[in-house]
Amino acid sequence: MPVRAELPIQIVALGDSLTAGHGLLAQDSYPSKLQAALRARGYNVTIANAGVSGDTTAQGLARVDWSVPQGTQAVIVEFGANDMLRGVPPATVKHNLEAIIQKLRTRHIEVMLAGMYATRSLGKDYYTAFDAIYRDLAHKYGLVFMPFFLEGVVGVQGLNQPDGIHPTAAGIEIVVKKSLPAVEALIHRVRNRKSS
Repeated sequence: MPVRAELPIQIVALGDSLTAGHGLLAQDSYPSKLQAALRARGYNVTIANAGVSGDTTAQGLARVDWSVPQGTQAVIVEFGANDMLRGVPPATVKHNLEAIIQKLRTRHIEVMLAGMYATRSLGKDYYTAFDAIYRDLAHKYGLVFMPFFLEGVVGVQGLNQPDGIHPTAAGIEIVVKKSLPAVEALIHRVRNRKSS
């Protein structure tokens, strides 16, 4: 059966305000723009927006079971910025992210981990430990990995809203473009699982 005739692959984007689309129209959020970009490439996908502004990894862990409905085949996990801004210990952030990953893996859901970097003003000890969380977890669990969710956007005038934290619609376009290779790898994993 042709791929396009199959039911769409169900993906959930689980994250904080960067996923939710804080300050943006719904159609300009990361999940919406990503879905449009993938469909333009011929992928039959549906991406649900399970982003909640202000969420920490602990809050994401607390809601992962009900935020990811039955039938979900893949999840893009994007958390950590709020933990970092609050100075949550990297060990705690890692514990929470790992628990989220384990819950999803237990349900046989493919996971893509979107990395975050800590601001350098927090000191070398903190940012070195924080930055390593995502790479270490991706390696440990063999996850599809995007090293830095805001690559090419952070600190660039015109790609960020006045708060200097949240991307504009143009910034989200860059995030989508940068994340496409990882998301396509995620989709291929789902397809391979279905065909095996």
